[in-house]
Amino acid sequence: MIKFNGINHLAMATGDMDATIRFWRDLLGMRLVAGLGYPGYRHYFFEISDDDMIAFFEWPKIEPAPEKEHGRPVSGPFIFDHVSFGVETEDELWELKDKLSAADVWVSEVIDHGFIHSIYAFDPNGIPIEFSCNVKSIDVRKDPKMLDSSPSAFAKEGPEPQADKWPRVDRPTPEKERKFYPGAGSEYFHGIKKARK
Repeated sequence: MIKFNGINHLAMATGDMDATIRFWRDLLGMRLVAGLGYPGYRHYFFEISDDDMIAFFEWPKIEPAPEKEHGRPVSGPFIFDHVSFGVETEDELWELKDKLSAADVWVSEVIDHGFIHSIYAFDPNGIPIEFSCNVKSIDVRKDPKMLDSSPSAFAKEGPEPQADKWPRVDRPTPEKERKFYPGAGSEYFHGIKKARK
């Protein structure tokens, strides 16, 4: 079975990379670990943890999204509500709340969700963000809870992956057939040029 090691990166978009750097690197403290680009294109990566990053494409015609309350239902085409970043301690959660308030960034009160305590805010691009700290005595990863009073049929199958629900791989790609194609960044790290469109 595949063992995932976290979110390699979330890819967001911005029209103002400088404001994005000021918020994510300088206010939140996430290191700027990679910056790819050429005139008209930037893709910058910020370190969340040893295994996780958030990245931003800078596109000139992007405008900040209108703020939408986290978790509030919408209708029509929609793909993203908010992202939550974990912090280790309650003190760090309060420290973040104080930093956001001091920077005149709107931030919610600390909300108790039972298994996590959270604060909510928006980045300069209008991206809804949450910061969460696990409640010490409750770990839903080790002891999953289905508290939905009317769970879907698939949810009733339990927390473990149901391997028999998708076709099996009959022919794994042999090592000698595996090929990596150059993408953005390969020219900087490997000297391999990708054709620009």
